[in-house]
Amino acid sequence: MANLNAPKGLVPSRYLDGSAWNGAVNLYYIPQADGSAYYGGDVVKSAANADANGVPAIAKALGTDTLRGVLAGVAVANPGAPSLIGTNLDLSIQFIPAVKLRDYYVWVVDDPAVIFEVQDNGLSTIPATSANKNASLTIAVPAGAGQNSATVLLNSSVAVTAALNMKLMGRVQRADNEPGPNAKWLVKINQHELQGATAGI
Repeated sequence: MANLNAPKGLVPSRYLDGSAWNGAVNLYYIPQADGSAYYGGDVVKSAANADANGVPAIAKALGTDTLRGVLAGVAVANPGAPSLIGTNLDLSIQFIPAVKLRDYYVWVVDDPAVIFEVQDNGLSTIPATSANKNASLTIAVPAGAGQNSATVLLNSSVAVTAALNMKLMGRVQRADNEPGPNAKWLVKINQHELQGATAGI
């Protein structure tokens, strides 16, 4: 049976040591002036900015960027300015629009040791022997509002090249994930801002 074509961006799966992902995230800031839409599972990078309290800013990443992490959710209330009324407590917020009426705060999985699940782009079959190779991503938005990221592995990019930002850790071993197009792969961020010595911005 063919694999279901249902990308969700990058979904945390476990840690490099085999332990289950414990839900750990860190807080980041997206200013109102930012012009990108954000969805759960999007990859993000650091931005040269912060809010007045020193919460660091992030920006939406390109498929070949060095990454800070993966967006896991939108914070319910603005840190330092909680409110008991209004949109700060709107629990239905699942994504951040490109045109923003306010600043946003988000939760990001930024631990370099986290392994994620991601779908390939379905344009070809990534061979099983590609485990341990590297790849980049195709950044895509979902078809409808409120959905998860549609970012996928760029199948044609799979290679041994060290500069590629994702490392293939093997195909997901699950009954609904067969060899072929739209397969789900376990990946680790290969080019990570918090891994090794990197320049500030």
